[in-house]
Amino acid sequence: MRVGFVQFAPELGRSQPNLERAEALAPRADLLVLPELAASGYNFESTAQARSLSEPADGPTLAACRRIARKTGAAAVVAGFAERDGDRLYNSALLADAGGLLGVYRKTHVFESEKDHFLPGDTGFRVWDVAGVRVGVMVCFDWFFPEAARTLALRGAEIIAHPSNLVLPWCPDSMPVRSLENAVFAVTCNRWGEERGLKFIGRSQVTAPDGQILVRAPDGADAAETVEIDPARARVKTIAKRNDRFGDRRPEHYAR
Repeated sequence: MRVGFVQFAPELGRSQPNLERAEALAPRADLLVLPELAASGYNFESTAQARSLSEPADGPTLAACRRIARKTGAAAVVAGFAERDGDRLYNSALLADAGGLLGVYRKTHVFESEKDHFLPGDTGFRVWDVAGVRVGVMVCFDWFFPEAARTLALRGAEIIAHPSNLVLPWCPDSMPVRSLENAVFAVTCNRWGEERGLKFIGRSQVTAPDGQILVRAPDGADAAETVEIDPARARVKTIAKRNDRFGDRRPEHYAR
């Protein structure tokens, strides 16, 4: 399976040009991941602006992802978007193929100023079948909570798609650990650039079940990278001859 990311620098409030940029950069792959809030931009001036740039799950971001899937042959494209559901706003990610919407995940752990605009997600952590491979989704700051990746892995995820707008420098060095401790692949697609004084770090990457970084993008440039992976590697949870990542868990001792 060929997986990859489309790292670029969305401009706040320029949804159509942002989606067109993602389309232009998208390479051929089976699974592609775009950044968090890929169309709208991130650092909103107000909740009113966030609402004006939000869209339903079947809006322009879905249409762009369907076009990308047709162009690249992708079985799924994952993209972050500002979701409007009635009066409620969520920082969400959608999965789409050329035929339409496969599902939506709403970010569980909202970060800093996001709390002024978005409600905490209510979908829980979900996993979808994509071309015979189990794909889970988390968004940006979810990475900071080991329970997020662990829950996806326990629910069968072999690949974690991770749209991001990272500003903290630790994530690129932490995601190899998330992959290692759960024996999963992870595709972190981050944006780059600066928006109203907030600087994004780039460094999108694909990490493997052994913690290896298979490919990493630079800090300050567009990058559309892909890599061939064997999802079967994520089905092997053994650590040593007599140890298993999940079989050796003792959750009865983990609760408070």
